[in-house]
Amino acid sequence: MLKSTLEAFSDTNGQARLNAIIGTVELSNLIPPTVSYESRGDLLIIGAQDSITTLANQFSALHSVTLLATEKTAIDETSKSTKTEKCANLYFSKKVAIKGYLGAFEVTCRVDGTITETKANFAKVAIGRDCFDLVLDMTEEGIIATEIPAPGYYPVGAGKAKLADVIEELPAMLGTFDKPKYFRLDPDLCAHSSRGVNGCNRCVDACPAGALSSLGHAIEINPYLCQGVGTCATACPTEAITYALPDPEKTQNFVHRLLTRYQEEGGEKPTILFYGNRDEETITQTLTTLPSNVIPIALEELATVGVDTWFGALVYGAHQVLLATNTAYIPATIDRVLADELSIANNFLTELGYEENRITLFDLATADSFTVFDNPLVALTHSQTFAEQLSGTKREKLFAALERLYANSPEQPEYSAVPDNAPYGSVECKSDDCTLCMSCVAVCPTRAFHAVGGRPGLQLIEEDCIQCGLCEKACPEKVLTLKPGFNWNAETRKAAVVVHEEEAACCTSCGKAFAPASMVKMLTEKLQSHSQFKGDAIRRLAMCEDCRVRDIFSNMEDDPESQLRV
Repeated sequence: MLKSTLEAFSDTNGQARLNAIIGTVELSNLIPPTVSYESRGDLLIIGAQDSITTLANQFSALHSVTLLATEKTAIDETSKSTKTEKCANLYFSKKVAIKGYLGAFEVTCRVDGTITETKANFAKVAIGRDCFDLVLDMTEEGIIATEIPAPGYYPVGAGKAKLADVIEELPAMLGTFDKPKYFRLDPDLCAHSSRGVNGCNRCVDACPAGALSSLGHAIEINPYLCQGVGTCATACPTEAITYALPDPEKTQNFVHRLLTRYQEEGGEKPTILFYGNRDEETITQTLTTLPSNVIPIALEELATVGVDTWFGALVYGAHQVLLATNTAYIPATIDRVLADELSIANNFLTELGYEENRITLFDLATADSFTVFDNPLVALTHSQTFAEQLSGTKREKLFAALERLYANSPEQPEYSAVPDNAPYGSVECKSDDCTLCMSCVAVCPTRAFHAVGGRPGLQLIEEDCIQCGLCEKACPEKVLTLKPGFNWNAETRKAAVVVHEEEAACCTSCGKAFAPASMVKMLTEKLQSHSQFKGDAIRRLAMCEDCRVRDIFSNMEDDPESQLRV
């Protein structure tokens, strides 16, 4: 359907667009890893008694139907009878907890009429199993409070599913179902926690499906709850989480090849239109009213790409990047993540003197009034036929794209403020109070902070700082303060700048430099009255670790009890 719409445009741009889309290798991955769900068809319907008893007969094709009423039907005072007929397998409980996914819903509650006062596994009580396979939730607020429901959970009462669709769909929810594992996780790159210190929570805050949680020392992702919206990967500043359907590099390479082919075919003023697969029908209809230089690119979900991909498109020759969306069904969390990324993008553009709507959300209803930008942001040199492809991590690609934009920009600021929570900036240090304990180096996930090497000193590479706050929290002297912002001077931004350094203390035995002189002085002053450092023992604080051990054992033969005074 989309292809036939594109074929209807016979002008130069329209033909260039068609040839570019047909001639560019499809944006896809090999089949990714999957997770499997097993459903026997045991359904739980929960809600007010009068709303659930009328539904039981609609699902007779399933293995079992259990009703759990959170509100009893009112009694008709004239007839002293209930307004609904008695229903088999009907239970009552006011407080219910549900967690899980298709084939594995754990329901705990205290069933009215039972002897025990404690909450029990309701599936064991009702059907003799550990869990239910499916849940139809008719309560107004919904028992599971996630913006995107888990597979097999249908919050009709909360308005997140339509009853007519559920009645049609549920009878088919029997058997084994496979779903892609949408993400890849590299714990070594994660800035969430280190050595008992908590830092970045961007991915947890960005998940609308409740699939991400903090274990304190690490992030955990439940692949059965993950719905593949991609906001976690977009929000992650270190690529600890990456999207896998397809991965970001394939997306960015595809954009480069597509724009290059479009321009090779004689197309002009290209505008990229990113959209989620679910919107293809709407996009197809909208393209009939948009200019023929608007090039659609389908994504698994709109939020799977972020600011690095958008700026990549601009430096590859796109005059504008449109993010097509239907706000009617976008959960608040996805909307917020996109808004945060757009805020960062627009801040960069306006700081450089460009129009902020070069990257913008695009309301499909406004297609009739859409106009293109006549000029690109990056002008090619005489030696360039097409823009060179960016390489590296997503952060490296973003910085490289910004450097190209900066070289052509109307405004060339030295330093810019950034929106709240943007992962760019530096760290200030009150060097007079810094002891060079290197706690900040130990917890830094990107090695933005690292030792000078060869002498007591601390260095920072501003470009690598993601403002996670681990260093600030780990510092025992509380001398570090995050400084959000963006340094446009690429040379100084990439340089390892000495934050603090000191004279080295040299071992009094072998002469080797082994610690900051101030630290040795501080320890000597604090420990000189300690019982373990009385007499000659205090001099060991001025020795390196090797000489200290040799000194401890040097007189042990003559005085064995000396080891107790170490």
